[in-house]
Amino acid sequence: MECDDYRLTRTLERENLNLNPLQRGGVLTADAREALYEFSDGYSICDYCEGRLDQIKKPDINRFLDDLADFINVDVVRTVHGAREGKFAVMHALCDKGDTIIVDGNAHYTTHLAAERNHLKIIEAPNNGYPTFEIKSETYRQVLEDAIDKTEIKLAVLTHVDGDYGNLTNAKAIASTCKRLGIPLLLNCAYTMGRMPIDAKDIGADFIVGSGHKSMAASGPIGVLGMTSEWEDTILKRSDRHEKKEIEMLGCTSRGAPIATLMASFPHVKARVQRWNEELKKTRHFVKEMEKLGEIIQLGVKPKEHDLVRFETPIFDNIARSHPRRGFFLYEELKKRRIVGIKRGQTRWFKCSVYSMTMEQIEYIIDAFRDIIKKYKS
Repeated sequence: MECDDYRLTRTLERENLNLNPLQRGGVLTADAREALYEFSDGYSICDYCEGRLDQIKKPDINRFLDDLADFINVDVVRTVHGAREGKFAVMHALCDKGDTIIVDGNAHYTTHLAAERNHLKIIEAPNNGYPTFEIKSETYRQVLEDAIDKTEIKLAVLTHVDGDYGNLTNAKAIASTCKRLGIPLLLNCAYTMGRMPIDAKDIGADFIVGSGHKSMAASGPIGVLGMTSEWEDTILKRSDRHEKKEIEMLGCTSRGAPIATLMASFPHVKARVQRWNEELKKTRHFVKEMEKLGEIIQLGVKPKEHDLVRFETPIFDNIARSHPRRGFFLYEELKKRRIVGIKRGQTRWFKCSVYSMTMEQIEYIIDAFRDIIKKYKS
């Protein structure tokens, strides 16, 4: 009898330097790896549950959620299966079919999908185009004010830092506009919560979502949904038939390794956000040295305010046109040097991040790009 073999191995992080910005903030701590082993069984977190995940005291999820709320300065926190599920839950609780919401032009595709799944109409506040692709607070305000004159707006959604250009928006200014117009604001912090300091009340956001597996050193999938007390009864409304269960959470969310690793990494995450200025300094150095190589241009707002960097790279695109491996040459040259995270076949542009890397590692990466250019330009 034939037996299927689904053995899985992954040595990427152990054997290479990974530039993928999706993963830089999600690399597990040693404590999280231990928790991953201990809580790897499917429902392992539920051994002492009496019906409410957020009230479990062994492990102490109840206290953890209080600490997490303090960390991002909200009144109430729940874990969800990802930032996208948090966005969906807020839209579903606040909006009816056919309602209209405002989103920014750099919104993640999951913002659109959450809206589509809720049968909502979207009005978009555009970015300012090449080369910065910035979401201006004045543009967002104008779009919102114009929309209100024509229809009722149930919710405003803003991407704190986008996944295309790594631009940090002026969330505080946009939140002020929303507050003045009486529109609740949902801030998508998938790329910021757990990497840089976040203060939701100082910003003025009504709701905030984050990603444990993207930016909080958790195995995931897991997200964070925070809110002010004003919205607690709406978002966390309980079932009529199952009185302990919160409807938008579908009763419970993370029940095993995702929340265990999020909890285990939390002390490390709290400490590392205090070193955010050091991370910015490293990113800006990386950008400066990469641009010195010639025909490599950082897109997005300058100077960088986030570790996610998008480079336009005509130098590599020109090499690819005459290289026998075409666009695959850059990926393969980097892989020889134990550098990964740039997608196969991508030479016109790429996204990357050196978050949490040492200066020695960053210099090695810069030297690797320099060597590749020298090899094909000579």
